[in-house]
Amino acid sequence: MDDWRHARLTAFVYDFGIEREWLGRIGGRLVWGADLSRFYRDIHDLRTRLEGGRILDVACGGGTAFRGLPEEGPHRYVALDLSPVMLRRARANARRHGLRDIGFVQASVTALPYRQGGFDLCLSYFGLHCFPDPQAALTEMARVLRPGGRLQGTTVVSGGGLRQDTVISLFRRGGVFGDVGSAENLSSRLAAAGLGEISVERDGAVAFFSARR
Repeated sequence: MDDWRHARLTAFVYDFGIEREWLGRIGGRLVWGADLSRFYRDIHDLRTRLEGGRILDVACGGGTAFRGLPEEGPHRYVALDLSPVMLRRARANARRHGLRDIGFVQASVTALPYRQGGFDLCLSYFGLHCFPDPQAALTEMARVLRPGGRLQGTTVVSGGGLRQDTVISLFRRGGVFGDVGSAENLSSRLAAAGLGEISVERDGAVAFFSARR
């Protein structure tokens, strides 16, 4: 979305809330009617799942997932985002966490600059609802996963309640959100991308999803 590509205020507000776990939990409950404890727990547990693999974080935003990474390891981690503003914030976040082995790439999720099957794990935390074409994005994420590779993430979905759907509508009109579907839409899109072992669990207006190539 164009707003995410250039707007500093949008990036700052998002990062300020999501980076502070206590504030993110409050915002998740008040805005989305969701308990984000699982989101932060998934991030904290990342270090136990890397196993020297190749990880793609798209869209990485300001680097929220970095808190779950060990300072060093045999894994290869790529943080990709369309927004140069977000990438600058992600680089600064990596420095704060003492992380030196992260590759930063500016690119579109619908045209990932990687060969087929190049990654073991793809992370997509709170990015999918910002994409204008989430089906194309998921298809590209699936393409760059190796057979057996896993996709996991979170996204805002419709159908969580009148208040949440109103907020989604306002964000769409403001250019912050893209094509936001329901949890059922998400399951269908994951299957259409060629993924299996699909799990989609909705809490309020937030869906936690995972799938395998």
